[in-house]
Amino acid sequence: MQRTTCIPVLAAVLAFGCYPLHSHGRILIHAGRLIDGYSEAPSAERTLVIDGERIVGVEPGFLSPGEGDSVIDLRAGTVLPGLIDMHVHLAEQLSPNRELERYKLNPGDYALRAAHFARITLLAGFTTVRNLGDRGGSTFALKKAIREGYAVGPRVFTAGAGIGTTGGHADQTNGAARELMGDPGPAEGVINGPDEARKAVRQRYKEGADLIKITATGGVLSQAVSGMAPQFTHDELRAIVETAQDYGMKVAAHAHGAEGMKRAILAGVDSIEHGTYMTQEVIELMKQHGTYYVPTVSAGRFVAAKAEVDGYFTPIVRPKAAAIGPLIQATLGRAYASGVKIAFGTDQGVAPHGENALELQYMAQAGMPPMVIIRSATQEAARLLGQEKELGTLEAGKYADVIAVEGNPLEDLSLMMHVTFVMKSGRVYKGPTGE
Repeated sequence: MQRTTCIPVLAAVLAFGCYPLHSHGRILIHAGRLIDGYSEAPSAERTLVIDGERIVGVEPGFLSPGEGDSVIDLRAGTVLPGLIDMHVHLAEQLSPNRELERYKLNPGDYALRAAHFARITLLAGFTTVRNLGDRGGSTFALKKAIREGYAVGPRVFTAGAGIGTTGGHADQTNGAARELMGDPGPAEGVINGPDEARKAVRQRYKEGADLIKITATGGVLSQAVSGMAPQFTHDELRAIVETAQDYGMKVAAHAHGAEGMKRAILAGVDSIEHGTYMTQEVIELMKQHGTYYVPTVSAGRFVAAKAEVDGYFTPIVRPKAAAIGPLIQATLGRAYASGVKIAFGTDQGVAPHGENALELQYMAQAGMPPMVIIRSATQEAARLLGQEKELGTLEAGKYADVIAVEGNPLEDLSLMMHVTFVMKSGRVYKGPTGE
């Protein structure tokens, strides 16, 4: 048997430690308990067989290694698919300095922060993320750097800049002095009318976006009074969705207010993010259209807590955070009980990166069973991404994205906050590397 080794990678540039190398043979992971992402119950004593980037088998018992094989012993814990967070903002982390930083930081600053937060996210057990909005195209650079080995992080699907209307939640000049506002347009993600909506989608495609993110209503953290009013016309929304579909891209819709959600769902978006003031009418529309709900309870709870801290938010943001933040968990409970499809997402970058797994506990408090919660962060998330053939479950042919925790997370979801093993695409980034 051969021990997996690692070598320094760009220590002088990013100081991100090391990349483990592949063994010449297969990697056998001995799992004491296996949650595969699709079964109703875990399996005992299984061996994951990995060759290169892929899983090639899941076998009963603990297979003996062949010549050149490596064994990773995880018999004492629970092995799961790498988790997928469907709503993050890797280039930022909320602080009282956020508004000032908009005018002090350059795209390179955001890209380097994104690399830092990406590493933290991966080591927390999240091997894939959907980045819904960035600054300066920073996550395009991050995605490329991770793919080419210049940075360590999860597999990134990015929307680039979100798309909104003038003065809307995605207009980054909200709250600026008049001489700094300018007149941002489709290139910056600000549109007015169907033609500009189409141009903004095409610009995201040109930049390399994997999907489109829109702000269908106001939001909490933007410097605009309303956090829930609709911000697109029906024609604008249809133009966005139709153009995105032409380019094979899905559309995620930030939305707090019911009217904005209704318009977005009827236009054909693939997911509603946050969904705070979701009504029963909206729930029925989501079920009718197969629209996913990505709750982001973590963000709601975080901003609600910070709204009580003097000076943390501006006077415009503070009342929105206090009103909207506490409601999302109850909305999730109603949506789940009504049969809405749910995919895991945190809005991390609002709450601290690396604490993504707290969302699992919040989902349980909202009434979701532990196995359903785990599947929302594995199989269901992969389906919403359109990557169910590659990600989300531990099956032959899928990417070898594997994590492990000590104990049984079905009995205690807080264990997911302490991931002891992380493998992405057959490479170990945390925990034992085999022998």
